[in-house]
Amino acid sequence: MSAIGRRRGIHYLQKLSAANIPSDLIEKGQSRVIDASLTLIREKAKLKGELVRALGGSLASTSLLGVPLGHNSSFLQGPAFAPPRIREAMWCGSTNSTTEEGKELKDPRVLTDVGDLSVQEIRDCGVDDDRLMNVISESVKLVMEEDPLRPLVLGGDHSISYPVVRAVSEKLGGPVDILHLDAHPDIYDAFEGNKYSHASPFARIMEGGYARRLLQVGIRSINSEGREQGKRFGVEQYEMRTFSRDRHFLEHLLCML
Repeated sequence: MSAIGRRRGIHYLQKLSAANIPSDLIEKGQSRVIDASLTLIREKAKLKGELVRALGGSLASTSLLGVPLGHNSSFLQGPAFAPPRIREAMWCGSTNSTTEEGKELKDPRVLTDVGDLSVQEIRDCGVDDDRLMNVISESVKLVMEEDPLRPLVLGGDHSISYPVVRAVSEKLGGPVDILHLDAHPDIYDAFEGNKYSHASPFARIMEGGYARRLLQVGIRSINSEGREQGKRFGVEQYEMRTFSRDRHFLEHLLCML
């Protein structure tokens, strides 16, 4: 199932090519769909930024951006359906929308939402992952450009971490520090031959120089490649089996962030 989903867009492109449709025509069509998708994110971010500024500025600066991508998962592809489900849970009537600090999430000065990037529509046009990752990065930058908005990205499988971190690093002008809480290091060079696998984002992040420091905390399932990749990139890996020993150091570290 996952292999079929992962190659859906590619199969569509092969059908177009088999029908003798000129490649430049396909390329132009893909570009129009990408431009339309990014324009929607850009204009919604601009509108939300204008609204926050008109209300006197932000109390916080979070703006939700959904990236419903699941085809790089090696097993189930449910993450592609996650962004709307996360929003549904956030606004569920079983609770209120006030944070522990007393901030009201329904106040646009605290939280805005620019919607979801049209990932599946882009893939349906045969756009490959090299180009799709660039589109995801661009969508994150568009939100960051609209001061005072700061993107909170809703995935999506873990492959989106690479284009998201790349966008933040490039927009801020240098590598960033990352605290990664996970049971897996997700640092395979190319899991199952897929360099954009959900199990490989931190390999792309580290080899691209987008992280100054990567701390992985809570690791409980790591093989020899994960350890070797960690050493190769200078990753600080803290496993659950040694958590009791490392706890005080990690708590002190978190207080400094």
